[in-house]
Amino acid sequence: MPLSIATPLLESLPLSRASGARVWMKMEAMQPSGSFKIRGIGHACERYRADGAQRFLSSSGGNAGLAVAYAGRKLGVPVAVVVPETTPERARRLLREEGAQVTVHGRSWSEANAFAQSLKTPQDAFLHPFDDPLLWQGHASMIDEVVEAGLRPDAVVLCVGGGGLLAGVAEGLHRNGLDSVPIYAAETEGMASFNASIQAGHLVELPAVSGVATSLGARQVCARAFELARERPIVPLQVSDREAVDACLSFLDDHRTLVEPACGASLALLYRQRIALGADANILAIVCGGSTATIESLSRFEG
Repeated sequence: MPLSIATPLLESLPLSRASGARVWMKMEAMQPSGSFKIRGIGHACERYRADGAQRFLSSSGGNAGLAVAYAGRKLGVPVAVVVPETTPERARRLLREEGAQVTVHGRSWSEANAFAQSLKTPQDAFLHPFDDPLLWQGHASMIDEVVEAGLRPDAVVLCVGGGGLLAGVAEGLHRNGLDSVPIYAAETEGMASFNASIQAGHLVELPAVSGVATSLGARQVCARAFELARERPIVPLQVSDREAVDACLSFLDDHRTLVEPACGASLALLYRQRIALGADANILAIVCGGSTATIESLSRFEG
C-alpha cells in the first residue's frame, strides 16, 4: 500500500467566486504527513528500502523532513534529520514524535544539508527535499488522480520553493497528455528564486531569502524547474507576505483547513484575481498543505 493517500478533489465556491473561474482543489493538506511531500518522498523511500537502505537521512526541518520521518516509521527504517538552528521547536517536536533522530547544525539549510551529507554511509539513503526524479514521479500521481476523477484542467495553480512540486505536476500533466495546460507558479516576493532565474535566462542563486513563507526558502530552484519553463507554458507570479497570510486565513474560514503561507501564496493568486481565464475555465489549485503554520502565527503576523 502506498504511503500517500488519494486526496479529495473538491470544487471551491469561495475561490470560484473570487477568481471568476471554476476552481477545483486538490487537497494535499490531507496527506498523513501534512503535505504533498509524502507522495514523492514516500515513493523514493519505498524504492530505497527495496534497494537495501538501512537508514534514511534528511536535512529538512519542514514538510520534507516530516515526510521522511513518517515514511521511515511506516516502513520500519530509522530516520536521522539534520535541521538548522532556525528550525522552530514545533518542527523539531513533530519530527521527534514521528520517531526521527533530530540533530541541530548550522545557521542555514545549506549548512545543515552539508552536514547531513557528511553523515551518509553506504547503508544510508539521502532524501533531498526537492531535487530528485523519484520525488517528481511520486508527486505526479496527484495529476493522475485528478484526470481519473474526470477533470482535465485549463490551468494549474501551485507554489514554487525548490521546484519539486512544479516538476512533479508538470510530469503528471505530460503523462496525461496535458502539456499545453499553463501552470501559474506563485512565490512570495522575498523567496522568488524561480522568477529570478526566469528573468536572468539561467539558474540564479539568490544571496538570501526572507519572509514568512519559509517552505519556499530555496535560494536556487532545481535545474529541472528552470528547464520546464522553456519546455511548456509556465507563468511565474509573486505575492506579498501579507497577501499569502491573508489567503491562509481566508482559506481557513472558507474551507476549515489550515495551510501554511507557502500554500497561501498560490491561493492568493485566486483570492486576488491575479489569473483571468473566464467563467468557463476549470482551474486546478494544488492545496499543498504544510505543517509549520499555526493559527496563532498567522493571526499575529504584522508584515
